Amino acid sequence: DPDHIVHLFADPYGLVTEALDMELTASGPKMKGLVNRSKRFALYVVNGTVQIASIAEAEDDPAGDERPDSTLAEAMIEAITEYNGQSASSDEL
Repeated sequence: DPDHIVHLFADPYGLVTEALDMELTASGPKMKGLVNRSKRFALYVVNGTVQIASIAEAEDDPAGDERPDSTLAEAMIEAITEYNGQSASSDEL
């Protein structure tokens, strides 16, 4: 059923990360040996348009390593369910 398909994509060269301005620029996490690391983020994209963007970052946790909750599957499912419920309600108006 095409309405229930999840697509996961890799970005090995960081092109999408750069285009979305999601490059991690904080020095701390890169000092651990990671190069060109992206921020911890999750997107809900419908027909090429970002409907939900969740970024796990804070001033004291720029990589979102300590508090990634908003980008985890459970949080995204909840946000998508709420978004689709609101979209369905506005479509009925």
